[in-house]
Amino acid sequence: MIQVLVVEDEPVAAEAHRTYVDRTPGFTTVAVAGTGAVALDTLARTPVDLVLLDMNLPDTHGLELCRRLRVARVDVDVLAVTSARELTTVRGAAGHGVVGYLLKPFTYAALRDRLLAYTDYRDRLRLDGDAAGQEDVDRALEGPRPQRQSPLPKGLHRQTLDAVVAALRGADGMSAAEAAAAMGTSRITARRYLEYVAEAGLASRTPRYGGVGRPETEYRWR
Repeated sequence: MIQVLVVEDEPVAAEAHRTYVDRTPGFTTVAVAGTGAVALDTLARTPVDLVLLDMNLPDTHGLELCRRLRVARVDVDVLAVTSARELTTVRGAAGHGVVGYLLKPFTYAALRDRLLAYTDYRDRLRLDGDAAGQEDVDRALEGPRPQRQSPLPKGLHRQTLDAVVAALRGADGMSAAEAAAAMGTSRITARRYLEYVAEAGLASRTPRYGGVGRPETEYRWR
C-alpha cells in the first residue's frame, strides 16, 4: 500500500484529495497537512511514500518545502497538485525532483490516472540488474505520466475551463454574467464552469448586492 500525505490548506480541496486517494486501489491517505510546518512534522514522524503538494501554502511556498525535504534527505516523492500555473514554478518543481504536476481543478479520474502511473514509475525504479539499452534507461528516468488525458465532467471542455480560470484569476471577483461577457458564452454556461471551480475549492461564492431584485453570486479566486 502506497502511503500518501495530502498537503493542502483549503479544507474542501483537502477532503476531496483525501477521498480521491483512498478510492484508488493501492493507495491510502495517512495524514492531511494544512501548512508546510505540519507537513514537515508529519514526515518526521510518519512513513510516507508520496506527498500530494499544493504550491500555495499559508506559511511557505511548495518549492521551499521541496528544497527543505531534499536538504534533509527525506526519501519521499512529490506530486504537485496545485493551481499555480507560473512556468517558473513548473520549472522549479522539475528542478526539485517533483515527479508530476497536476493543475487544479481536476476530476477524480485525472488524479487516479496520475496515481496509477506513479505505481508503474515506482515499479520501474525498483527493478534490479542492468539496463538492456538506452530505452530501458529512458523509461527508468521518465516520470509518471498517464497514457491519456482524463476527461472533465460531461459538457465541460478543457480550453473553456482554462479561459474561465484565467479570467477569474485576473479579476477582483466576477459574476456569471461578467464571465459570460468576457468569454463570449451564455450566462448558464459561464455559471457551470464557475460552479465547477468553486466546488473544487478554488473560488469563493458571496452574494453581490446593489441592483434591483435578487443579488448576484460573485465568484472570487482564492
